[in-house]
Amino acid sequence: MATDAAPAPRYSLLPGRLPAEDILFCVDVDLEARAEMKSAAAAAASSGSTSTASPQPTQPAGAAGGAPAAGPRTAVRRMDAIKQALLLFVHSKLTMCPDHRFAFGSLGEAFSMVKKGFSSDAGSAMEAIHSLSASESRYAMADLTQLFMTANQEGTKAESQGRLLRVVLIYCRSSMKPQHQWPVKPKNFTLDIIYLHDKPSADNCPQMVYDALVDVLDHVSQYEGYILETGQGLARVLFRQMCILLSHPLQRCIQDDLDIPKQVAKKTLAIEAAQNEDGTPVSSQQ
Repeated sequence: MATDAAPAPRYSLLPGRLPAEDILFCVDVDLEARAEMKSAAAAAASSGSTSTASPQPTQPAGAAGGAPAAGPRTAVRRMDAIKQALLLFVHSKLTMCPDHRFAFGSLGEAFSMVKKGFSSDAGSAMEAIHSLSASESRYAMADLTQLFMTANQEGTKAESQGRLLRVVLIYCRSSMKPQHQWPVKPKNFTLDIIYLHDKPSADNCPQMVYDALVDVLDHVSQYEGYILETGQGLARVLFRQMCILLSHPLQRCIQDDLDIPKQVAKKTLAIEAAQNEDGTPVSSQQ
């Protein structure tokens, strides 16, 4: 007589809590951090400069309801955008979990702490961020050895407290490769990098610098570290990249599989194509 097969065991995932992060930001304060960022309007104008559409008439000053014409926009520097991005990150991360802590340092010729110790206090983070300023001259080198030494010490402390250390390097030099004298050691921190650079020219080679930064990340990062770059000079691109770095290192896919943020334009085109194919608006389908 046949017997019923035993039911397959049910799989259950036990709830767990990810370790809170200690996040050390290292901000490049070289002269190149003073470079001007593009405004969104200027970027749109330059991208549409080859358009064959008829130009729109411009209103004379004060024509719109008697309002005075807007004055020239204040230039936004890389350092200004970096500070805004750091504030965005800190407030967003603390909203997710108030146990995360932050510390800040700067990179001139070498690394130095802005303020010692990690803190989860938003006011303390804002004070440290606002104290950052770019140099008025170029540095002769960019040595990451002290950064890695500090990170290794803090990573050991974080592990003993059941926490996770992450270093976020924001680098701005288009023609100077970072260097370090850091031996291969057991890795105890994760490294993320955001690289803001100028477009390639006879005076710089950002690809060479980028390749060196990739080597640095592979050399020291414990978990999956991301390296994000832009030469567009748009603050909103920097903000988008900083939002990607909100992800916890233990919840990440490898960077090659990273497909966020989604392009809204592509999504809109896909919806329109589906509407044309079905002949029925998506919103009206039951």
